[in-house]
Amino acid sequence: MRALLAFDKFKDSLAASTACEAAAAALRQRHPGWSLDLCPLADGGEGFAEILTRSAGGTLSDLSVTGPRGSPVAAAFGLVPWAKIPAPARRLLQLPDTTPGDAEIAVIEMAAASGLALLPPEQRDPWHTTTLGTGQLIAAAAQAGAAAIVLGVGGSATNDLGLGALSALGLVCLSRSDEAIRPPIPARWDMIERIAGKISSLPPVRIACDVSNPLLGPRGAAAVYGPQKGLQLADLSKLDHASARLGLLLCAQSGQSDSLMDLPGAGAAGGIAFGLMTAARATLLPGFELVAAWLDLDARIAAADVIITGEGRFDDSSLSGKGPGAVAARALALGKPVHVFAGQVTAGDARPGLTLHVITPPGQPLAAALLNAKGNLAAAVDRLAQ
Repeated sequence: MRALLAFDKFKDSLAASTACEAAAAALRQRHPGWSLDLCPLADGGEGFAEILTRSAGGTLSDLSVTGPRGSPVAAAFGLVPWAKIPAPARRLLQLPDTTPGDAEIAVIEMAAASGLALLPPEQRDPWHTTTLGTGQLIAAAAQAGAAAIVLGVGGSATNDLGLGALSALGLVCLSRSDEAIRPPIPARWDMIERIAGKISSLPPVRIACDVSNPLLGPRGAAAVYGPQKGLQLADLSKLDHASARLGLLLCAQSGQSDSLMDLPGAGAAGGIAFGLMTAARATLLPGFELVAAWLDLDARIAAADVIITGEGRFDDSSLSGKGPGAVAARALALGKPVHVFAGQVTAGDARPGLTLHVITPPGQPLAAALLNAKGNLAAAVDRLAQ
């Protein structure tokens, strides 16, 4: 029996790799002769850099960068040989055909430097968070000679249009008296009169992104994602209007049309997608499609007899989405049995071949469920293995 273990993270609890390992340990106890293929998933958020780098035999470089509230955090970026990236993923990256096989591609996850998970709840406030550390990672990757940069933008704590990142790459936000505003967090935006400077030389930047939100308006960055980052509802309109003003300043400085603010995906990760598209000529890529191609996911599903996947919460929209839902949908299309494990399941179990498992014991409070997720997952997989 060959089993594919393809878990995403359990938010605020388990990394994707830890979930895969916990499930594998439970299966080995019952079925030591099974062949297990561990395939941790990421869609651009936590784990993105490590999972993609290790899967392609790359190396991770550690460094200290500025965290979302200004304190130093440890983060890493990956360098992967171009020749080791599967061909379908190389095609999605749309790099020049002349890219040499020994070139290295940098893989960066925004969450490592500017992520919401880096902050306790009382410090989550997009008026005061910055993407400066993400820019420092981009600058370090460019300095290391990367031929291109792939940036995953899930799990951010910010809504600064990427101005913090851009300030690490050469742009300067200036007051009326030409004082540099550093870092240019939204709480200081009323001091900014113009944007100057020039982006230092960068290789092509590709943003792995699965959202289609524009920068502004009822489906924009502040309205849709601000509240989960600590934004008060009463401040939505204020931040949206401030974002519009700073967005216009950035477009003017970069010689770009303000129509970029309306592009699907411009609102990703508090507008860093807009900022990098505007000032660094970055382009957007479908995040999970890139990950699936990079991990050779379809071939691994086809080679498995059973697929075991999961994440923190699995609902009715999951099967039409990304991550474990996309894994399940692809496997079911091939007639493969699928078992989904989640801390919370609200989806119906109506599809032939699909079995949903709640790992949280009845009555266990959320705090305890998060703390005990690894044991809960192992126990649930063990029950299946019996």
